[in-house]
Amino acid sequence: MEEEVVQSVTDLPVQNPPGEEFSAADLTWVKYASSEHHREDVALIPYERMEAFISGESSNPECPTRFHIERSRKREEGSLREYRSDEFLLHRTYWCSFGPENYGEGGTILPSRKFRLNTRNRAARPQSMRGCTCHFAIKRLYARPSLLLIIYHERRHVNKSGFICHGPLDRDAIGPGARRVPYIGSEIQQQTMSLIYLGIPEENILQTHIEGIQRYCSSDAKVDSIASQYVQKLGMIIKRSTHELDLDDQASIRMWVDRNKKSVFFYQDSTDTDAFILGIQTEWQCQQMMRFGHQSLLASHSSFGVSKLKYPLHTLLVFDSMQHALPVAWIITRSITKKDTLKWMRALADRIHSIDSTWRISGFIIDDPASEIDPIRDVFGSPVLFSLWHIRRTWLKNVIKKCSNIEIRREIFIQLGKIVYSIWSEKNPMDALEQLFQDFVDQTAFVKYFKSFWVPKLEMWIDSVRNLPLASQESCGAIEGYHLKLKVKAYDDVQLDALQRVDWLVHKLTTELHSSYWINLFADESGSFPEVKAEYIASTSWQRALQIPDEAVLFDNKEPHSVKVVSQNDVSQMWTVWNPGSEFSLCDCSWSLQGNLCKHILKVNMMCGARKDFQPSLSLQSFQRVLLDLWQKPLDDSFSLDLSVAWVMQMQERIQHVAELATSDGIAQVAKKLPIQWTRRTGRRTATKRTSPVLLPHSNSSLQKDLTPKKSTKRKRLSTFSS
Repeated sequence: MEEEVVQSVTDLPVQNPPGEEFSAADLTWVKYASSEHHREDVALIPYERMEAFISGESSNPECPTRFHIERSRKREEGSLREYRSDEFLLHRTYWCSFGPENYGEGGTILPSRKFRLNTRNRAARPQSMRGCTCHFAIKRLYARPSLLLIIYHERRHVNKSGFICHGPLDRDAIGPGARRVPYIGSEIQQQTMSLIYLGIPEENILQTHIEGIQRYCSSDAKVDSIASQYVQKLGMIIKRSTHELDLDDQASIRMWVDRNKKSVFFYQDSTDTDAFILGIQTEWQCQQMMRFGHQSLLASHSSFGVSKLKYPLHTLLVFDSMQHALPVAWIITRSITKKDTLKWMRALADRIHSIDSTWRISGFIIDDPASEIDPIRDVFGSPVLFSLWHIRRTWLKNVIKKCSNIEIRREIFIQLGKIVYSIWSEKNPMDALEQLFQDFVDQTAFVKYFKSFWVPKLEMWIDSVRNLPLASQESCGAIEGYHLKLKVKAYDDVQLDALQRVDWLVHKLTTELHSSYWINLFADESGSFPEVKAEYIASTSWQRALQIPDEAVLFDNKEPHSVKVVSQNDVSQMWTVWNPGSEFSLCDCSWSLQGNLCKHILKVNMMCGARKDFQPSLSLQSFQRVLLDLWQKPLDDSFSLDLSVAWVMQMQERIQHVAELATSDGIAQVAKKLPIQWTRRTGRRTATKRTSPVLLPHSNSSLQKDLTPKKSTKRKRLSTFSS
């Protein structure tokens, strides 16, 4: 039933609660509407009880605060001849002293107020402002000066996002005295947490923490003491924190979701008809997805922990300025159906588009042929690429594990690469597979494994490689780098039984792994923590390969099937890369023998790309196949042929511009060659101002006109003409 709305102040009852102080909870609020107010919560009290109400409202046990006067107006008695029932003698707006400004990360600071009254009632420090939206107005009535009308605009102590932003109920506060602590932004808190997780000594963490606080307020002995207590309490909370909020794992996850709604973009509990799905994305991850994902690539790292975890983990990755893979969303579920995939993908895209409606990606990389492609195209509307990092890593690890002879390992892995390379040739990949089984029939352990595990689904992988463009080795190395880091963080726990609990996995992801990537990116972009930055830069094989000079790579025409690479740590040692120029190259270094894509292979393949005596990479061959497929449309289907030609020409022009930009000294040289792009009329007139007529290219000179803008003649008003 709709609540009754009062339209005249004379219809409101006068309330006078007992006691020295009283608050909004002691009053009965009525909806009031007039020409100035639209369904506001109002209450009428005696004017003499104004200070009692303000004091009682400031003593709210859930959100203790003080209120400052944001605006104030007044008029003299008898100054109005006609007046409404809600006209004022005195009109003030009171605002919670933790707002409206927000001095935190991403907060907005309002310009200085023209009116300042009772400044001692402000928060202890301006740095304590957290963007609180709680505020109310009071009116001393002109018609009845003994009464005071209270209009409460926002009674909750929340920020613009709707979350409690100060007081004991604030999730970001630590300890009951947190409201008296100098403002600690999310960046400072996350930095301190990350350093604690990395095991940095407490004295170093405290020094870094105080330096962060000094950006917002001056340091003194009291601030340093409070900061020291903050770091100690935060370290204590982290050490004592546990993933088990309840003995039942399902109930524990429900509690975690309720407490961390800002970090959950999709949640579906398991029922008889629905599968369990939990989508996690912190505010920092959301920022990085918008920052590095816009007009760039989004990659999928799927099916992690299929045999060990209760539910497999699916990660979405973006590539930062150093082309490192950053996790921007975690999806924990066993379901890979089109319906469930569409649910969480749409929820994630809606969250991003609610912040920036123009956000979109240029491509989506998958690493599992069983992944549903239709939801990706429906939600993100982008091309889909396929990454070979998973199949290459799995094949190499099992070849090394099941074959003891080094030469046989090399030959088997090269033969496996020929199966994939034969996809774009006239040979049948299955013929290459049969040849593999015949040549290595004595390797019973590997042949048995390959027939039982890979042969049933090899056709599915070949179809994906044949039908989708392939991602480059740089992106493969970045995804593999994330996989290795995730594996270390996830499987280093001594509680082996915890692997079958979802709350344990969520705790690992949102604390240790999240903090690790946060501090890595922060160190890289801010220049602080040099050791962390150096380790982060070298965390992918591609970046390590760039540090190898070209002179260290030795080609031998007599041995075209191998290349030597001089070690950078010991010049007397050299590593051998077999099958150079191929994604299925093999190196004899320790990192490659663990199944990883090493820096020596990547460096050799970089240099082989410029040499004509080596075959093109798989990604280049797949790209050439896409172009040929676009060209080879039926001639009788004129529309498809025209569309294919347009696509090919568009791709060719884009590639040409990128190549020119990469080889030129500056963007200005490339911009001069670009055609003129017309904008709106105002910009067009401004852009075409010339001292002499300009001729457009590729047009008939006899039809060209002078584009010099003429003097605009504005239409005069009729009132200027005499009758």
